[in-house]
Amino acid sequence: MRYIKIFYLFAGLILFLNIAGCYGDSQVTYDSSKAKFVMPLGKSYNYADILVTRAVDGDTLLLESGERVRLIGIDTPEMHESNKLYRDAQRTKQDVTTIQKLGRRAYEFTRDLIEGKRVSLEFDVEKYDKYKRLLAYAYLKDGTFVNAKIVEEGYASLMTYPPNVKYADLFLKLYREARQNQRGLWK
Repeated sequence: MRYIKIFYLFAGLILFLNIAGCYGDSQVTYDSSKAKFVMPLGKSYNYADILVTRAVDGDTLLLESGERVRLIGIDTPEMHESNKLYRDAQRTKQDVTTIQKLGRRAYEFTRDLIEGKRVSLEFDVEKYDKYKRLLAYAYLKDGTFVNAKIVEEGYASLMTYPPNVKYADLFLKLYREARQNQRGLWK
């Protein structure tokens, strides 16, 4: 009788979470010597093959799952009004309009490279940032390493936050080459 009450309590909780809209790639498992069941909560997405529905800006993507992805290790100029735009203007001594124009160019490069395409995501140590965006390295189906390509073509600076530093050395090498060869935003 006790197990039946626990089962119904657990089943009710799962039903409530599904109705309340708690979605994600998680599941609830109940296991005892008397019964076992597994019930997924929401739709699960395969990050090894997921559609990028939109480039939000030069370093942020929107997935078919509705999640935002912040590309690890890179930073593109801001296009939109934000505190970061004004911090970047103070730091670089460039006017806001110039930064926004550069941000637009970086966005257009990223959009043309990845929007509407299926990608594979690779995660580093931390999977989410403080804004609940996925932190990832993205790869196109042809093997193109998206984060690296954006740096290599001169549309991003470096932004390294430990412990997510797996490709920091590669990005630094590509960044230096892009600046030296005046590619992308460095023309």
